[in-house]
Amino acid sequence: MIAAVVLGVLALGSLFLAFGPGLFSKKTVVTVSPSPSPKTSNPTAPSNGDFQLPSREQVDFDYGTTPVVFDPASVYAPEPGRNIFAFYEPPPPCPGCTPTPTPKPTATPTPPPPPPILLTNVGPSNVYAGSGNFRLEIAGDKFDPTVHVYFNQSEVPTKFINPQTLMAEIPAAMIAQEGPKQVIVQTPDGKLYSNQVMLNVQAPPKPTFQYIGMISRKRFNNDTAYFLEQGKQVPFGARLNDVVGGRFRVISISADEAILQDTSLAFSKHRLPLYRPAPGPSTGNQQPGGGRRTTEFTDFQPQFNPNLPLQQNIPGMPNNIPRYVPPGNQVPPNPQQQPSQQPKKDADDDDDDGDGN
Repeated sequence: MIAAVVLGVLALGSLFLAFGPGLFSKKTVVTVSPSPSPKTSNPTAPSNGDFQLPSREQVDFDYGTTPVVFDPASVYAPEPGRNIFAFYEPPPPCPGCTPTPTPKPTATPTPPPPPPILLTNVGPSNVYAGSGNFRLEIAGDKFDPTVHVYFNQSEVPTKFINPQTLMAEIPAAMIAQEGPKQVIVQTPDGKLYSNQVMLNVQAPPKPTFQYIGMISRKRFNNDTAYFLEQGKQVPFGARLNDVVGGRFRVISISADEAILQDTSLAFSKHRLPLYRPAPGPSTGNQQPGGGRRTTEFTDFQPQFNPNLPLQQNIPGMPNNIPRYVPPGNQVPPNPQQQPSQQPKKDADDDDDDGDGN
């Protein structure tokens, strides 16, 4: 009980010290009477040091006379945040437009490693198409008995000579057609391989003339074939075993074709069919002004020689080429012709063996 009384006295003492004697005095009533005509107050601070609010007239005056100056840098404002409800909408696609693909970055290619076997060259480096079997010598390095030669991706018989030399047998069937052929060296499992070397298979030379006709003699004795070389106007004749064009030997003559054999390449034979021009008007060999021009195969037109006897036309042979005339059917010479202009008798035409046939 005593402790409670003591605590009450201490509490009252504390209130008195905090609020002063006005805590226990009577309530004071303050009456404010507004002034009927407020006067403009001095904007300066009052002399008594108390803060006073500006009047309504002062506030209106400040609002009406103070200019509005907007300076975003002088006013702090937070950065606008991202609107989570706003999203990007792509434009509608163009009906006739193709979207441009985004280029992908290209990586720098890594060079392939060198092959473990080196192939430098082959010999011979050129062969003719249609020739027979031949031996191919391969030069290089790091050869061993386990490697084989592959000709145009086909394995061929291979002989190991030393680490720098191999020998291969190439059959004729692999060079029947002209064109480049691939040569490589590798093991059957493909673990060891070499770089490739190309062997050129070229076509053999061909005649540059045409077979235009022949003269068939008795018992096929000394038959003569006539050829027309490209770019020339006068044909030339050749008999069996004659060499024409500097390298082609005549080995067969018939009414349908002539067969020539290359003297340098015995395997190379060429069949020249009888040239039969298409029917049509003659193009002639004369140019305006009387000059002559080079005659091509299609322009060759034989000229008629009135000094030669008239005979039956032979297809494919010009009429100005002498033909064999059997004995007893000779045309008498024209007495008006000079002896040098009269037709001479070919010694090969008279192959009579004395039996009268």
